[in-house]
Amino acid sequence: MSYFDELTKAMTWLGKQSDTIFLGQQTKYAGNKLYPTLAGVPMEKRIEMPVAEDMQMGISIGLAIAGKIPITIYPRMDFLLLAMNQLVNHLDKYPVPVIIRVCVGSKKPLDPGPQHCGDYSEGLKYLLKNVRISYLRRPQDILPAYSLAYKLAPVIVVEYGELE
Repeated sequence: MSYFDELTKAMTWLGKQSDTIFLGQQTKYAGNKLYPTLAGVPMEKRIEMPVAEDMQMGISIGLAIAGKIPITIYPRMDFLLLAMNQLVNHLDKYPVPVIIRVCVGSKKPLDPGPQHCGDYSEGLKYLLKNVRISYLRRPQDILPAYSLAYKLAPVIVVEYGELE
């Protein structure tokens, strides 16, 4: 069981739930390493977003209020920083079921620079009181973590690009 295979299995399982919807960049069109993990998710459950991270989080919160469980995808944690207004001032204060899928980028085979591989999860713990943070460091933890996130959202699920 590889890290990638387990991510794909978890996304496929989430995609089979009647109330889930996936949104973010490269959810409908290839362009990053998270896209192939959505292979088992029906296209009609995917919303392609522009690069507007704060708006994406706001839409995710709205979808949750309307009864959906959004899996909102941020390919890099560095980009999640642009959604802090919605995350800290809204989702944390009115905790509705949003699953935030975020990746800490890999430094292998080449270091992409500081904009693509930051892990700010420890700092987020100080800002967030009602949004949990879950870490996926081992392949065998992935499906159980996403199953729990589905039941106990809101949660930020931190994936690691170097573990592929």
